Amino acid sequence: MPVPEFVLELRRHIGHAPLWLPGVTGVVIRDEQVLLVKRADNGAWTAVTGIVDPGENPADSAIREVWEEAGVHALPTRLVWVHVSRPMVHVNGDHAQYLDHVFRMDWLSGSPYPADGENVAAQWFDIAAMPDMTEDMRRRIELAADTDSVATVFDVAGSQD
Repeated sequence: MPVPEFVLELRRHIGHAPLWLPGVTGVVIRDEQVLLVKRADNGAWTAVTGIVDPGENPADSAIREVWEEAGVHALPTRLVWVHVSRPMVHVNGDHAQYLDHVFRMDWLSGSPYPADGENVAAQWFDIAAMPDMTEDMRRRIELAADTDSVATVFDVAGSQD
């Protein structure tokens, strides 16, 4: 589902005005590989991202998003980063900013495919040989792949990259 129904309802009232939304990034790891999807809206390779539904636990949202977008079952094992995204304008003109919860997720089963129309591809990449992507997305993946990190990582005011 590209845009949750609750967001569509809000947009009917506020148009393209900025929205502050809770988000998730599910970084699914299998051995030395990471699951990436190629977004249909902008062609970018990313980990699975999504919006937390009202009342939904962010970890449950990550499970749901990975299944809905890539057809893969994965288990969140660690919250690796909570950060505020930069303000963005989506291709449809909607303005948004996200409080993103980045989870390391371990692959359980399933072969990735673009399951819901949000993506045009879904596949495994060696972590050491990922395609071009934003520095912010690369950081999310690197934090999730770091097996030595045990603490949640956070940014203090003014240190966003």
